[in-house]
Amino acid sequence: MTANSDTPAKSPGSAPPRWAVKAMTRTHVFLNRLSGGRWFNSLQGDDVCFVTMKGAKSGRTLTIPLMYVPHRDGVLLVASLGGAPTNPAWYHNLVKHPEISVTHRGRRMELRARLATAAEKPELWPICDRHYAPYADYRKRTTREIPIFVCEPRPPARSSGSAR
Repeated sequence: MTANSDTPAKSPGSAPPRWAVKAMTRTHVFLNRLSGGRWFNSLQGDDVCFVTMKGAKSGRTLTIPLMYVPHRDGVLLVASLGGAPTNPAWYHNLVKHPEISVTHRGRRMELRARLATAAEKPELWPICDRHYAPYADYRKRTTREIPIFVCEPRPPARSSGSAR
């Protein structure tokens, strides 16, 4: 309850309404594509990348903007949902279908996502925080362990033909 009313206080880690997240995501991707990738490459001064993945339930290909955290030859993707108590929907997509494409300022990377281990996270969080400072606050807002996906280049596809 809030101090001046009978309504329950909203948890600081509650997720925004799903419809709002979907609408903002679709608009962001649409405007970026409409501009040929020239617009909407950042959010309040921090770089974003566009991640194309396969839906865990639908099997459809979808693209979403996420904060860009470069790491080695790939990226780190943080499933923070602003510190909400649950993982974002895209988390389940990457767990089920780890083959993704990431586009950042016109550069496209074919990557494979894997969840960072507990042993890796202490080394990865400072990198994530350096590229998007609010991640530190998000970790304080939630009791869940926020997942980090380490996305690394896919091995080259094998040729189906035989060399002679």
